[in-house]
Amino acid sequence: MRTNTIGPLGLLTLAVLVASTWLLDVLATVFPEQSAFLWIARQQGLNLSGLLSIVFMSLTMFLAVRPAWLEKPLGGLDRIYRLHKWSGILAVTFGALHWLIKQSGGLIKGLIGSEGRLPKIKYDGVLEAMRELGDDMGEPALYMALAMLVITLWRRFPYHLWRHLHRIMPVLYLMLAFHAALLAPPAYWTQPVGLVLGIFLALGSIASVLSLTGQIGRSRQIKATVTAVKHTDDITEVTCKLEGPWQTHRPGQFAFITFGKFEGAHPFTIASAERGDRTITFFIKALGDFTRCIAEKIEVGQPVTVEGPYGRFQLDRHSRKRSQIWVAGGVGVTPFIAWLESLQGSTAHSLEADLHYCTRNRENDHFIVRLHALCENLPGIRLHVHSAQHGDLLKAESLMPKNTQPRNAEVWFCGPRGLADALKRGLKEGGIAGLHFHQEAFELR
Repeated sequence: MRTNTIGPLGLLTLAVLVASTWLLDVLATVFPEQSAFLWIARQQGLNLSGLLSIVFMSLTMFLAVRPAWLEKPLGGLDRIYRLHKWSGILAVTFGALHWLIKQSGGLIKGLIGSEGRLPKIKYDGVLEAMRELGDDMGEPALYMALAMLVITLWRRFPYHLWRHLHRIMPVLYLMLAFHAALLAPPAYWTQPVGLVLGIFLALGSIASVLSLTGQIGRSRQIKATVTAVKHTDDITEVTCKLEGPWQTHRPGQFAFITFGKFEGAHPFTIASAERGDRTITFFIKALGDFTRCIAEKIEVGQPVTVEGPYGRFQLDRHSRKRSQIWVAGGVGVTPFIAWLESLQGSTAHSLEADLHYCTRNRENDHFIVRLHALCENLPGIRLHVHSAQHGDLLKAESLMPKNTQPRNAEVWFCGPRGLADALKRGLKEGGIAGLHFHQEAFELR
């Protein structure tokens, strides 16, 4: 089974490259006698951990500005945000290691004394004062970054509070960047490691300024007006009329919607194909504090801001050479509705696919009526409804069409992570290898 792994491999590759530039500096350094080994090891450990921390923190800030041009190589904005998350975890982890190594000075002094300890670099005047200020900034900024990481990973912490606290990250980054730039060994700036450090500090600083001035996503934002609101069970259907130029979206993409400045932007999949009338529809499921009350917070005529489109979960990316298996869980059916809408009356009606829709109870699920209506004019789309309350759970062995080799099929999945993990586990245990598995992995935290 094949999934996108460029994110983890990319972070590992970056760490190796950065460490390689640090190693070049180590090899070019003339060290004193061996009695100073522990002090030298401590200093080089400080340099490497600090370098890796600020590089990954810079990458984290850069990815936060939603660089749309990276969607194609990285597999979509959902994967960019996942890379952003893991880059931030690595940044704080290396930062904590940097702090621990710094605290080891007293232990080493107790073991071998101060002999061989590398002297502190001293400057005169303003530069020395700036270095002292940078040194003072590093520790409290790291403490706050560590606290932000804990809050981010604590999923029960309210999103709206997390979002406002998260706004301090650009400030924390600039403090850490100031610390790194002023306390980096002077020799770095004449070697490749200095070039790497300078590039990442520039990227992170520019991204922080864009964030602080509210410029993230500004070029893709458009004013809109709510024209219809329909609430059914725990799903709210919202239709918006766009008021300005819109970059035509492709079926399966998503957009950020801002219903109010205090709540901020939320990502929702666009549930409609391009209609040519400048309207788009979203299905919003009650999953959190904001979405549970959304039907009460919005009304027809309300101005909103739409930013997008983003995402690579697109119908036109399917392979014509492979059997199509589409799996939707709950509101994860939204992109597939957009796919089916786009196929209505088109020459692509001959497309064949098995669409598996998983729901709690098929008897009161309003999506099923719409799916049947859309599939009625598409004879190549075979709809399979799986109702949990009726004991009809989707099993991995039910995915593969008969007489189809795994390498000749691909799965497009959108739904709960638990369902995706169960299907992947079942496919693996069933010995089904070589299957292409596309999954939207969008998470803001």
